[in-house]
Amino acid sequence: MQTILITWWLGYIGSHAAVVFANAGYDVVIVDNLSNSEIGVLEKINELVAKPVSFYKCDLRDKIELSKIFETHSIDAVIHFAGFKAVGESCEKPFLYYDNNVLGSIVLYELMVHYGVKNLVFSSSCVVYDSMHVDPPYTESTPLKTINPYASTKLMIEIMLQDLTMHLGFRVIALRYFNPIGAHPSGKIGESPRWVPGNLLPYIYWVLLGKYTYLSVRWNDYATPDGTCIRDYLHVMDLAEAHLCAFQSLKSLGTEKSNNAGSFDVINLGTGRGTSVMEMIQLTEKVTWKKLPYQICPRRPGDATSVYANPDKATTALWWKSTRSVEDAIRDGWNFIQSL
Repeated sequence: MQTILITWWLGYIGSHAAVVFANAGYDVVIVDNLSNSEIGVLEKINELVAKPVSFYKCDLRDKIELSKIFETHSIDAVIHFAGFKAVGESCEKPFLYYDNNVLGSIVLYELMVHYGVKNLVFSSSCVVYDSMHVDPPYTESTPLKTINPYASTKLMIEIMLQDLTMHLGFRVIALRYFNPIGAHPSGKIGESPRWVPGNLLPYIYWVLLGKYTYLSVRWNDYATPDGTCIRDYLHVMDLAEAHLCAFQSLKSLGTEKSNNAGSFDVINLGTGRGTSVMEMIQLTEKVTWKKLPYQICPRRPGDATSVYANPDKATTALWWKSTRSVEDAIRDGWNFIQSL
């Protein structure tokens, strides 16, 4: 049985991946500093798995505490989710993002080298693509260009990992997510922002629950069929299962720690289909049987017109493709939100 170290697994995506890996028979070790997650999620995860996961409260930048975890467990691979991810906040506090996301990764990778752990699945993002100048669908060879510090930290870490594969024999798959939504079908875990939601669907739920009067639709004159922005929305369970496929792909490259052959690959995770803001409103009303009030508001600077993936490489390289619909994701997310 192999042991998988997961960073920030009490967060939204990480918690779902923890369930998938644990139920696939792996020993799961979770590291989370609880800066943007709740310890209560751990209990929910353990209710969904056959064997309890191990949890350590630890900041990745704390090299001494993190090294104790590597000493305690014989780690075979790392799934690296940890990182702040609010675009607006990153523009206001860029040094916070460089410190947390980049420095935290450096400390983690240094310890992986020290303890001979070379297999890594990295949580990257489609924000590294030049979405302001290149039309979708985006392939892994689409030109890259970042326009905010959050995106820059993702690209910085990808560049760092390319160096580590070339010179230190790391085996890495960087998964570039598009737009994760939804929740575990049990309703036990899902996305529950502590503060004002930065993503569309959680904000929609807050409007339906009466926390906000209406949804702000950021203008309706974009070059799309209904004038609103289009994004590629991916069910979080499909996304979690993709991480398992990525790790299994790394295993096929050879998991012997003495093997010095490095490899680096990037793979898009999306559905290949775009859904507009107005379509999301209509689908939410259909699923929840609730009227969603909204107002057309001024554009938000930096919003691309249309962003969606070409996910073909994920199918050929990982034997993975999304199987759940946007309606499934809205329904699962709504079930979770109502259970809080």
